[in-house]
Amino acid sequence: MLFWTLLTLMTAAAVLAVLWPLSREPRLAGDAAGLAVYRDQLAEIGRDEKRGLLPEAEAEAVKLEVSRRLLAAASEEKADVTSSAGRRRVASLVALAGIPVLALSLYLSLGAPEFPDAPLAARLSLPVERQDIGILIGRLEERIEKEPENGKGWELLAPIYLRAGRTSDAIAAQENAIRLLGSTAEREVAYGEMLRIAHGSISAEAKAAFERAIALDGNSAAALFYLGLAAEQSGDRESARKYWTRIVEIADARDQWRIPAQRRLMLLEKKQ
Repeated sequence: MLFWTLLTLMTAAAVLAVLWPLSREPRLAGDAAGLAVYRDQLAEIGRDEKRGLLPEAEAEAVKLEVSRRLLAAASEEKADVTSSAGRRRVASLVALAGIPVLALSLYLSLGAPEFPDAPLAARLSLPVERQDIGILIGRLEERIEKEPENGKGWELLAPIYLRAGRTSDAIAAQENAIRLLGSTAEREVAYGEMLRIAHGSISAEAKAAFERAIALDGNSAAALFYLGLAAEQSGDRESARKYWTRIVEIADARDQWRIPAQRRLMLLEKKQ
């Protein structure tokens, strides 16, 4: 009940913010000044007539013309005010009906009015597939805080940090995973990839990680691919060709590294 009361008050505030400026009468300063000019002209003509500066017939003709213009200007001002009032009434009705309807429609389509509030502890208890990345990080960090030597926890946390753009944290988490769980080709490749993302290229440290992966598994297609990139990066195209050719030779058609290696080989051929 409290939620709906707050929602109603917020909607009312939004409507009021739109209606308040519409409720004020517009100031037609320019039109009012124009009318004053015509009135001053009539007064000046009357004074000139009394002083004998204007013949009576000529004065009457001028008065008639100025009076005609004064009436026309007054009619236009009245029409503008009426038109403006009409537009303001339409805008007020649209705001009064449209804002609440739009707010309610958005909430019903994007929100979850049928669910109660979900505190952090309750959200952390949801299955992993139903949690967002922030919740996953919070959940794993809580676990790591209690068990700092939990290598599996660090290994799970590293790629999630990477997804969240926390590259330095991902690298540190992967280092902990390798330290606690031991070095494998897959872990070294993941570590090298994180270093590559952090530096924007394959650094000496990342290359060393890929070399360790090859030492553990000579057929690691991922390590071979990145070592090929490192070789090309240093200008050693022949070594790059050997690494990528090796992938094509050992990888089956479904291997995710086969097509990228073939494309790199094609690019090398074009550069010759």
